[in-house]
Amino acid sequence: MRIGIDASNLRAGGGLTHITELLKFADPVRHGFRQIIVWGGKQTLQRLPSDKNGLKLIHEPLLDKNILSRFYWQKTRLSVLARQNCDLLFVPGGLYTGNFTPAVTMSRNMLPFEYKEMRRYGLSPTFFRLLLLRYSQSRTFKRAAGLIFLTNYARSVVKDKSKINGVQTIIPHGIDFRFHQSPGVQKSIESCSFSSPFRFLYVSIVDVYKHQWCVAEAVAKLRKQGIPVELDLVGPAYPPALRCLKQTLRKIDPEKNFIQYHGAVPYSQLPDYYHKADAFIFASSCENMPNILLEAMASGLPIACSSQGPMPEILEDGGVYFNPEVPDELADTLCHIIENPALREQCAWSAFHKSQEYSWERCADETFSFLRKVIQHAKTET
Repeated sequence: MRIGIDASNLRAGGGLTHITELLKFADPVRHGFRQIIVWGGKQTLQRLPSDKNGLKLIHEPLLDKNILSRFYWQKTRLSVLARQNCDLLFVPGGLYTGNFTPAVTMSRNMLPFEYKEMRRYGLSPTFFRLLLLRYSQSRTFKRAAGLIFLTNYARSVVKDKSKINGVQTIIPHGIDFRFHQSPGVQKSIESCSFSSPFRFLYVSIVDVYKHQWCVAEAVAKLRKQGIPVELDLVGPAYPPALRCLKQTLRKIDPEKNFIQYHGAVPYSQLPDYYHKADAFIFASSCENMPNILLEAMASGLPIACSSQGPMPEILEDGGVYFNPEVPDELADTLCHIIENPALREQCAWSAFHKSQEYSWERCADETFSFLRKVIQHAKTET
């Protein structure tokens, strides 16, 4: 059997990381596949393993161009190539406009399916893009022979909003081994000072559903109470949300004494930020599979976590929860964590042990097992 993979929309971020790690750890022969064909743009293919037996990377020049060119290629060429070369087409990007079957896709983005979160963007181009994605992904999910979800939460929300006919499964992502660090000794707040503070970290894109300004306000409240804390914010930014964050920072910390926004940093440098922090904050209200939360768990950090979305499903008893839209509640949660080293130790170890369940080896094995299952199911249907 042969698998074709559409990498036309996997150009950066979690989607590219997923396909890279999936192919790195794949053992397709064990599942009865003799060849994997990947179609993609030059930058995407350069990130993928090129020396793996049975893996064939094919560069499609149209995929180096804009989104309209990529859409045209997928619409007019992909199905033809799949019929000529594949027993199954895997489209991890979540959007497929062709007619080849059996095709398997993934649910990766919750924003199009949570209207409350979409409304945060107002009547902006982003809002209408998300509406279009909701329609196109729902159509893709309905027609797919197989659909991979990353969490139970995502499956519940999407099934409530879309009609799904194919075989379904839940396969979470893995964690890069570079983040793994067992929890250290939890320091007492009495041992901290304004020159050697307790350091919180929040890694995530600055966006309207990530609530970085609420986190900043909560940390500022602790400082006003005389608690020696600092906050590091790391991640790229959606411009309107960044303006909101900067406006908040100018108000509460104009001299940049205790809150630092570092912007986007190379992925290879992220483990250093985790390993230098004393605790982690995750304040997102909309996630499908929160990879950043997994990274914090694997880094051995005590975590103050949003109570919304799939976060309790992932973190379980490995953190202390709060409403990400209420700065006073977040401040109380952070204060509770700071004042209880035993609680921090308990949460950190619980989260660290839980993180061991998320590996790219497991993800790759379960994915190719599912792809084979879909092929077998399709044969029984014909």
